[in-house]
Amino acid sequence: MSRRIGFFVYPGHQMLDLSGPLCVFEDANLLAGEELYQIHIFSAEGGVVRNSVGLGIDTLRIGRRKLDTLIVVGGKLPNEFDPFILRSLLAQSKLARRIASVCTGAFLLAQAGLLRGKRATTHWRYAHLLEKEFPQTKVNGDAIFVKDGNTWTSAGIAAGMDLALALIQEDHGISLSKAVAQDLVIYHRRPGGQTQFSALADMSPATERMQQIIGHIRENLSNSLSMEELAGVAHLSVRQFGRIFKAETGETPSKAVERIRAEVAHSLVEQTSEPVEMIAEQVGFSDPERMRRAFLRIYGHPPQAVRRNARMVMRASSEI
Repeated sequence: MSRRIGFFVYPGHQMLDLSGPLCVFEDANLLAGEELYQIHIFSAEGGVVRNSVGLGIDTLRIGRRKLDTLIVVGGKLPNEFDPFILRSLLAQSKLARRIASVCTGAFLLAQAGLLRGKRATTHWRYAHLLEKEFPQTKVNGDAIFVKDGNTWTSAGIAAGMDLALALIQEDHGISLSKAVAQDLVIYHRRPGGQTQFSALADMSPATERMQQIIGHIRENLSNSLSMEELAGVAHLSVRQFGRIFKAETGETPSKAVERIRAEVAHSLVEQTSEPVEMIAEQVGFSDPERMRRAFLRIYGHPPQAVRRNARMVMRASSEI
């Protein structure tokens, strides 16, 4: 059975909030060899709607259409959305099996009254504002995406693709969602409760030489990754390397290695059932106790607690 997916846009919407998840559904159709999803782009009035950089996109008037899933994309936040847009969205939401938002699209859902009493997320930069303006919404500003009943909300930009993969997994199972992620060369898939922040994003060196070092660390976690090894890759003396690396990343090389190892280990602890000891060895920690101490410093919880919490979140989501 083909499912109708409707993306709802408005003037000032963000292009990637639309194109990212749209491409995920499109790729699912391609890999399945059939039209699993009919994809439509709607607006309140129909016609050409311009996004945040002024590019126009043709849309259909949303009216009252029977949709499987309605996804509201994010974009520029006006003080208040046009009441006609809110009425159109509210009317359509009653006809959809599930509704979702990407990034600041959560504000549109909230203004339409669709997040009252629900758990939700948005881009971390706007989470406090969502919580302040809509106190009856339980905002988790650190989650990649949140499911509460038939309502899904996601964090910013790329998190919309995580959301789309999760929807595909709910509809057609993990095999297809994993195949789509592999085809699009994206993670399959970050758990909804995973933090929006990343060590790799925080450490953004200015020069290509130091960027290559970060890549070398990420791709060679099982190596010792000593100062001598990294300095050799950078073709610098150990002293020069340590000084330049910290100036560009804000971290010493040893702390950067630990953070990146911990981040990869955190994902494996959440998403797999591999023994903690095996994960510690896989990411280059010399022993599980060293990884445990790193988790406590960085995340405030040991690996076993992180795994337990991830399982509780997944179980709670499946029971909603």
